[in-house]
Amino acid sequence: MLEVELPQVVILWQSLLSRFSEVASFARNVPVEQENFAQLASFLENICSIIIELQNGRDSSPLISEILEALLRDVEIANQLVHICSRKHRIHQSIQSKDLVKRLENVVHDLGRSLRLIPLSSVQNNENTKVIIDSLSQQMQEAYFHSVDVQNSESVEVEHENSLKAEHLQKQSSVGISHSSGNMLNNSESFYDHGSQSDDSRHYDQRHIEPLYEAFVCPLTKQIMRDPVTLENGQTYERSSIERWFKECQENGRKPVCPMTGKELKSTELNPSIALRNTIEEWTARNEGAQIDIARASLTLESSEEEVLYALKDIQLLCFKSRINKHRVRNVGLIPMIVNQLKSSSEKIRCRALEALCLLAEDDEDNKEAIAEADAIRSFVKCLSRELSQEREEAVSLLLELSKSPSLCEKIGCVNGAILILVGMTSSKSENVVAVEKAEKTLENLEQCDKNVRQMAENGRLQPLITRLVGGSEEVQLEMANYLGEIVLSNEGKVLVAEMATKTLVKIMGSGKVLARESVLKALNQISSYDVNGRKLIEAGILPPLIKDLFTVGANQLPIKMKEVSAAILANVVSSGFEYEAVPIDADGDTLVSENIIHNLLHLISNTGPAIEAKLLQVLVGLSSSPDAVLNVVTAIKSAGATINLIQFIEAPQKDLRIASVKLLQRLCPHMGQELADGLRVTTGQLSTLIRIMGANGLTEEHAAAASLLANLPVMDATLTRSLLDEGAFPVVVSRIHEVRHGETRGSRFLTPYLEGLVGVLARFTFLLDDEVVVALAKQYNLASLFTDLLQTNGLDEVQRLSAVALENLSAHSNALSEFPEISKGGFCDCLFPPPKPTGLCPVHHGICSSKNTFCLLEAKAVTKLVACLDHANVSVVEASLAAICTLVSDSVDVERGVQILDQADAIQPILDILQEHKTEVLRQRAVWTVERILRSGDLARTISTDANVHTALVDAFRYGNYNSRQVAEKALKHLNKIPNFSGVFHKIG
Repeated sequence: MLEVELPQVVILWQSLLSRFSEVASFARNVPVEQENFAQLASFLENICSIIIELQNGRDSSPLISEILEALLRDVEIANQLVHICSRKHRIHQSIQSKDLVKRLENVVHDLGRSLRLIPLSSVQNNENTKVIIDSLSQQMQEAYFHSVDVQNSESVEVEHENSLKAEHLQKQSSVGISHSSGNMLNNSESFYDHGSQSDDSRHYDQRHIEPLYEAFVCPLTKQIMRDPVTLENGQTYERSSIERWFKECQENGRKPVCPMTGKELKSTELNPSIALRNTIEEWTARNEGAQIDIARASLTLESSEEEVLYALKDIQLLCFKSRINKHRVRNVGLIPMIVNQLKSSSEKIRCRALEALCLLAEDDEDNKEAIAEADAIRSFVKCLSRELSQEREEAVSLLLELSKSPSLCEKIGCVNGAILILVGMTSSKSENVVAVEKAEKTLENLEQCDKNVRQMAENGRLQPLITRLVGGSEEVQLEMANYLGEIVLSNEGKVLVAEMATKTLVKIMGSGKVLARESVLKALNQISSYDVNGRKLIEAGILPPLIKDLFTVGANQLPIKMKEVSAAILANVVSSGFEYEAVPIDADGDTLVSENIIHNLLHLISNTGPAIEAKLLQVLVGLSSSPDAVLNVVTAIKSAGATINLIQFIEAPQKDLRIASVKLLQRLCPHMGQELADGLRVTTGQLSTLIRIMGANGLTEEHAAAASLLANLPVMDATLTRSLLDEGAFPVVVSRIHEVRHGETRGSRFLTPYLEGLVGVLARFTFLLDDEVVVALAKQYNLASLFTDLLQTNGLDEVQRLSAVALENLSAHSNALSEFPEISKGGFCDCLFPPPKPTGLCPVHHGICSSKNTFCLLEAKAVTKLVACLDHANVSVVEASLAAICTLVSDSVDVERGVQILDQADAIQPILDILQEHKTEVLRQRAVWTVERILRSGDLARTISTDANVHTALVDAFRYGNYNSRQVAEKALKHLNKIPNFSGVFHKIG
């Protein structure tokens, strides 16, 4: 349900009822002058009854609102008396009973007069209600109070004299309530006893406060008049209030009457009372000046919290009333004293001080300067970081006012943490909306200073800098571009700059001015370091000027340092993954992958220093990442004869250069692996350096790149494998694999490519098992068990594939390594007592097998793990696993027992599934070969013969497979009696 906003007059009635009831309740519990306070309570309760009767009335005129506000002010004075007389703290000043009674009497009289002003329209023309109101009003105006404690003149306790006096003065100056029916509304000399006040007292000194005369107060508003006017009968009112009164009379169809006398007026002409106005102004100036002096005396750190709060509140009221008072406050030196209150431990005092300073600064440049001279800005910033939300809001309000002065913007920005906290507030979800809006406006004002713009950018607020960069003068653009190059941007910041300022930066870059290009290159280097910005940079046309900067020689060439930055940007762009191959970079239509451009890059690599060499190698790394571009790079390298030069960088002492070189060779390896292998063999030290990098402690990108390079070199290059063996690579690789598996090396994003590289290097040694040294090492390190364990590395497909390949190679040599027990030669006794048959023999190899010494898959418990891999999503893993399984049914072993092993391992059905799925020709060929071996078992052949899907798959292989597949499929179909055994469809070739 929507909330409906209540009219202001209804809110006033409700507030009035609540306040009168509350004060009446408190008045009955005052410990002194109980009879008099009980009488006050009775009057208040009677008024409550009238309020209940009237609060539903329809009168919402400005006049009734003013009357209700006057009643509310009167009851607040009564509440103050009740509050003071209820205190039980130490006496600071005494109020004698007769003065207290007089005060009570004045309050009741004032309430009665205000009550009498309620018009007939408010009681809906109910004469009875009006009679009740008039009767109660008369009683209250004629009420007389007498003291019961006159003889002993006992004092009433108050908490602090300054509390009473400050509140009293506040009411006088801002509200103007009448306290008596004589010339003076309040006689200060009779109200306060000066006997106990010392000369050096810091409490309010009433001798400086002139009394408020009844003639100064408008009878209608109960406030001091600013523009007094006189009616024909001599009664004086505030111009605005009497005008509203006459308007009310006219709207209600009544003739104009004097509000005080009730008599009809012949004329509504208003005569300005100039003399009275001047007198009021002079009186106000003297009193306000005195009040400022009094407040100054209380603004010390030794003053109590109440004293300071009242003093600050008085300053606010005075400054709100008159701009002149702001000047007075500054001239008497109050601003530094207010600032000093920010050191207080009281949150209330700090908040009130911030409010006062904000009011002083509002629309007053001199006061703003005075506040800044007081070195207060640092204190305001400190208040911004406090937990109290109100204090933060007051502090940001003050900074907002100060920031409106251009001369102070730089001072605010120079305070450590000011801009950072403000930026944080604007992005905070927990901050209240008002504080966020003020912080935002403050930052907008601070943008007038370029230094502040830089600080904002450093703290993540980039929009002001970008605005100046895009729309500023040439000088401003250069300065902003220079800032942009020096600060560290977040990824979000890089994206924002790329979207809004890339075209401007590229345009400045092409201007030809060295200084401009230097500034812009730094900024573009930052932007390009985030991959997603590659497209924006390419679309903005960054490639042509970059290539021009790199290739230009002679008088117009860039300094080497700037060329290095250009190369870094180019490397970032080509590594971003966005298409650049078709983007022309010169007038001839060349692109980055054109052969002559790559030749120029290779030439530049050979004729510059290490820093730019590393960046240019990174450019080639980026180009080699593209499947299409890498072929152009390979062609250019071969035609330029640059292979050996690139390999030699492996030994570079500079880490960046070395890493870039290894990464480039790794990318090129699949396309020119033999050339790289030949180059590594003929150069000195490069191969050992790669092994040293791969085996060094830790795990970095360099480790992963070195391992991957060695793993991707041609595995059938036996000479290279022996070179690796001679350099001690075997034990290094095994040791590092064990460290990775045992968790000694983890938590790096390069862990996966590193482990894949290590396993690839180790697997290549299994292609050289004809070498006795390799066999000995394989036995020593139990490679069969190691690769079996690696086969279970879920999620690392390449590791599983390589492990299966290695197990295939190892298993292929198991039969030759299996040891057969010696059988004694037959003799006479053997005829009678034949020797026992040997036990513990491998069912497949018919010898003594072990995982360590013969690499037997059964002993290594690898069969079930290989079978599990037949269901792998990665086809290459399935191909390698099936190839390893095939070694158990090869011609060199007992095929029948091998088939039984596969049957026991539940491998038959997965193999049949592979045959039927026909994912690749390699898989079909191997599956057909394995199925033919399986079908040699009569029992299995009979079971499988009923599976129509197997029959269909074999027929497809028979019809559409390559020569070997068709030949083997024919044999399989014969086992299923689908083709006669005497048939010879495929004749032996050769």
